[in-house]
Amino acid sequence: MKTWLVACSKGGVGKTTIATHLAAEAAAGGLRTALVDADPQGSATRWCERRAGMASAVLPVDGTRKSWRKHLPDDTQRVVVDTPAGAMERELEPFLDVADALVVPVQPSALDIEAAVRFLESVGRHPRVRKGKLRLGLVGNRLKPHTNASQQAMEVLRSWPFPLVAQLRDSQAYVVLTGLGKSLFDYHSAQVREHQADWEPLLHWLDKRG
Repeated sequence: MKTWLVACSKGGVGKTTIATHLAAEAAAGGLRTALVDADPQGSATRWCERRAGMASAVLPVDGTRKSWRKHLPDDTQRVVVDTPAGAMERELEPFLDVADALVVPVQPSALDIEAAVRFLESVGRHPRVRKGKLRLGLVGNRLKPHTNASQQAMEVLRSWPFPLVAQLRDSQAYVVLTGLGKSLFDYHSAQVREHQADWEPLLHWLDKRG
């Protein structure tokens, strides 16, 4: 069982979108997948409920409770954790202790980058991050690739001590799909495949240790 944690202290950076898409991709690939919703707003849980009738359904687990791991079925193969805005190292410690990878989405604005710096300084104090035992990858999210703002923001992220593992373009499709309990990985059109390609570097980085 592999556990992927999606976290950043700033709200609105796309944590739930990324978490649900990672869960959907794993489930569509035949893995028994659970989505741990640690955000009291419950957006990830509602997404799971909307796709409950699909062959690639994802099990929702309440991550706001300390006993969340007890609610994972023994045959679970993939766990994705969606976290709330404002959570720093102390609040995330139960997840940082067990995660195999930490995905940190960052949007291309000065405020988002400043918030990400503070967040990385916080989680960087956790022993597993500090010792390199917990891999941490940055994801540029909601990018407009041909704009100076997005290009300059990605150059900043490339200079940081953690790898920039993916760059996801902005698209209204994510809002629509999340509302339907679906993801890009539930479709196969040429247009969707272009956006799916944005995810390949992230999926490769997550899977490279099995």
